[in-house]
Amino acid sequence: MPMRYFDLSEDVYIPGRWDLGKLVDPRGEEVWSWSLMRGEPADLEGQLSVPIRAAGKALDFCHAAFGIPVVNARVAAIFSELAPRDVQLIPVEVGSQPDGYFVLNVTRVVKCIDDEASEEVQYWTLEDGIPEKVGRYCAVAGMRIDTSKVGNAKVFRTWGWHVALIVSEDLKQALEGMGASGMKFVEVTGSGPTASGGP
Repeated sequence: MPMRYFDLSEDVYIPGRWDLGKLVDPRGEEVWSWSLMRGEPADLEGQLSVPIRAAGKALDFCHAAFGIPVVNARVAAIFSELAPRDVQLIPVEVGSQPDGYFVLNVTRVVKCIDDEASEEVQYWTLEDGIPEKVGRYCAVAGMRIDTSKVGNAKVFRTWGWHVALIVSEDLKQALEGMGASGMKFVEVTGSGPTASGGP
């Protein structure tokens, strides 16, 4: 059977969940979120930290401000084991939490969005007045990917639409099998968009 893939995001509807703020460097300056979402290794020095903006239930997987993925040590170990070539795990202090947390920097980009099978895609054009973005996606709804272009990637960002974080079915099953909290999976293979917390 062909491998299935899922868009992984934070489940923001968990009652009583915490909310994280902006990622900062040792000088207290904000870390540019794009540097951790462009699908490349990041060169960051010193201890990063992120404040807990609103106290609540600690999650195994969550987002700092602007969609930067943050995971605890248990989740980091799964990514490190199953997708060692696709991720960079950067230690981060989360408030006064005693447990170890990491920024999950996905370091692989795959050009695989299936425009025809997706519900809707829009591209930046010259008329938008941002020349450096011309030819890239400005909107993707009901995303579907062409699995023949994925190769051996277990987790990746989609070319031209880096906000999406895609994981393979076996990685999804491993995360669910350990009972990781905070995750929402939406399948990006198959005939139609379906939110999925199960197989």
